[in-house]
Amino acid sequence: MIKVLFICHGNICRSPMAEFVMKDLLEKKGLSDQFYVASAATSRDEIWNGIGNPVYPPAREELAKHGIGCQGKRAVQVTREDYQNYDYLICMDTNNLRNLDRIIRSDPKKKVSLLLDYANRPGESIADPWYTGNFEITYSDVLAGCTGLIEYLLKK
Repeated sequence: MIKVLFICHGNICRSPMAEFVMKDLLEKKGLSDQFYVASAATSRDEIWNGIGNPVYPPAREELAKHGIGCQGKRAVQVTREDYQNYDYLICMDTNNLRNLDRIIRSDPKKKVSLLLDYANRPGESIADPWYTGNFEITYSDVLAGCTGLIEYLLKK
């Protein structure tokens, strides 16, 4: 089983969008049983007294426009142990890469990347819709990255 962890700052917009887009794409291809997909935050900004906030309503609404649900998802923080537990740790932007590096401390197995690396847009970040307000562009970028990631993994 291939284990993928999508990572952003708060785990309420981009990384859960990637998690559920990826799950949807895998299900449509009949590959769900070959993957374990989750998402996490580099910060604790959206986690209060050990309980994470749910997916941000505009992100949830954007997913719903495409027939994708995300019920029950709550923000969690990435841990150092996640490096051992996942095959791929995929960040949404370069700030996430830096923050993840502080948590895991090193990437000797080259498991860490940016999502848009898989969409032939190496080094590009997915803009945080919390700040831009443009959830459609974020969805489009996430879809491109997840589609490319699946193609990459199937070739591997």
